[in-house]
Order: sequence, then C-alpha cells, then structure tokens
Amino acid sequence: MEKKYIMFIIAMAISFLTTPIVRKFAKHIKAIDIPKDKRRVHKKPIPKIGGLAIYLAFVLVLVLKKGHLEKAEMGIIFGGGIIVLGGFIDDLKCLRPLYKVLFQLLGAFVLIGFGLRISMVTNPLSNSFSYIHINNFIGIAITIIWIIGVTNAFNLIDGLDGLSAGVGFISSVTIAIVAFLNGPTRSEAEILSVILAGSILGFLPYNFNPASIFMGDTGAQFLGFALAAISIQGAIKSASAVVLAVPILVLGLPIYDTIFAIIRRKINGKPITQADRGHLHHRLLDMGLSQKQAVLIMYFISAIMGLVAVIAMQLTNTKAYVIFAGAVICIVGLAWKFGLFKHK
Repeated sequence: MEKKYIMFIIAMAISFLTTPIVRKFAKHIKAIDIPKDKRRVHKKPIPKIGGLAIYLAFVLVLVLKKGHLEKAEMGIIFGGGIIVLGGFIDDLKCLRPLYKVLFQLLGAFVLIGFGLRISMVTNPLSNSFSYIHINNFIGIAITIIWIIGVTNAFNLIDGLDGLSAGVGFISSVTIAIVAFLNGPTRSEAEILSVILAGSILGFLPYNFNPASIFMGDTGAQFLGFALAAISIQGAIKSASAVVLAVPILVLGLPIYDTIFAIIRRKINGKPITQADRGHLHHRLLDMGLSQKQAVLIMYFISAIMGLVAVIAMQLTNTKAYVIFAGAVICIVGLAWKFGLFKHK
C-alpha cells in the first residue's frame, strides 16, 4: 500500500477516535450550540468545537510522516493553529466579526511569513503554459484576500449537519486528484490534501445527520484556511496550473454561496456580517427537502464542480478559462433562479 494511503487511514483513525473525547471536552467547558433563532435548523443543544479533532489528526500525521517539515507545512500548522484558536474562542465567547478577521489576518501573515503566497497567475490569452508574474505587494494582497475569503466561505456554509465537512472532504479529494495528475511538481499538495481528507472523513460519521457534534468555527474556519493554503501550495509548484481558476472551481460551492450572500445583503441594505436564511442550504430546506437530502444535493454540486476543475487542468490556459467562465455563468443563472439574491 502506498504511503499516502497509509497516512489517509491513520489520519482518519485519529480523527475518529479523538472526536468522542473532544465531544466530552466540549460538554465539560459548555461549548454547546443552542438553537436560539430561526436560522438554526437543529432542535436540541449540540456540542461544538469538533474541529479540534480534525486539526489534531492533520497535524499529528503531518508531523509524523517524515523527519522534518517543509516551510510551507510549518506555515499551515502554525497559521492553522491561530485560526483554530480564534475559532475556539468564538465558539465559546461569540467574537465580534472584527476580531474574527484579525485572527484570520494573523493566520494569513504567518502563512506568508513561511513563504506561501501567490506570486503569479496564468496568462488566459496564451495556449501555452505561460505566466504573468506579479509583484510582492500585489501577491501578498491577493493571498490575504484568498485565505480570508475561503476561510469565511467554509464558515458560512456550515449550516447543516455534515455540510461543511462533506464539502471539505470532496474539495480535498479533488485537489489531491489534480495534484496527482500534474505529477511530482505537486506531490506535497497531494499529500497534504490526502491527510486533510482522512482527518475530515474520520470526523464525518459524528457530524452527519443526525449530528452528535458540530465542528464549530474551530473546524469550519480551519478547513477553509487549510484548503486555501494547500491550493496555493500546489499552484506555486506547478508548471501547468491555472493558478487561480482551478482552486476557485474546486472550492466553488462555499465561495459562490458567500459571494451571493454579500451581494444579497448589500442589495437589501443589510450589514454584510448579518446572518440570514438566504443561503442555498436554507433555500433547499424551504423547498421541502430534509437535511440529508439538501446536504447530498450540495455534495453532488461540489463533486460536479470538482470534476470540472479536473477537466480544466488538462486543457490549455485559454480553454480552461472558457470553462471557468461558463461555469460561473451557469452558477449565477442558477443562483438567480433559486432566489439567492433575495433577502429572507
């Protein structure tokens, strides 16, 4: 059995075995999600901070997989630790949005400090794999926006049992497949994705409907942060990556749902940070679907977008961007049809 599959199994086992311990710890410190408004769909108090088990499994396997860590891996561990700490405090004390962003900014800066940032984008007008290099300041700004954006995107879609975890698992597997297809230049991204996928899968049985524990901001933000970081890690080492388009497709479901939420709230004169019941999963529930049915539909959408990303990686830059543009047009059209721009 290949080493990466062993790491996947070990990460899954650690996460599966530690989640009940984290659940008991959550009850002990009263980290409980109490259904106190209409936006929440669960009917009874549920322990949260389950993301601790995912983070622990990911870090342990990553540290044990070899004698030393690459700079980028250390950046993901330490930056992710800051994100987990911020999420943990938020799960206990309900932080103001500004403080959440400050933790995310600090995590992004740690990642950049360890050398992980966007430094080039592919040229959409070239059929060869040519790149446009960007200066340090712009690269750092794009990296920060990307990290904070994806981190918050996964946090925002974490509204149904198993939704954020399942989408995170599908995204991890997709990034691993893309990395594998692009050969040894992206082997590190493949390994990181495989470990993260195993860590998520071990937690998912406890989180799928009916959930006995939520990942909380602790887990949802870490998933977004880790996937954003891994997608950069893979892109910067690739000689054939559509550096931004493919990760946007892979992580498309949470990203577009977040963008539509921002547009919806601005159109309706609501604060961007004000939660509502306008997300896709809420719309599916309002159509009469059960939690399981809504989650499975969103898994399917995420998997389709992942498949499109895999196909795009095998094409020239121009064709890949055409596919990307077509996917965006389809998504916006469906969002309009489902009323995702209307406040509710």
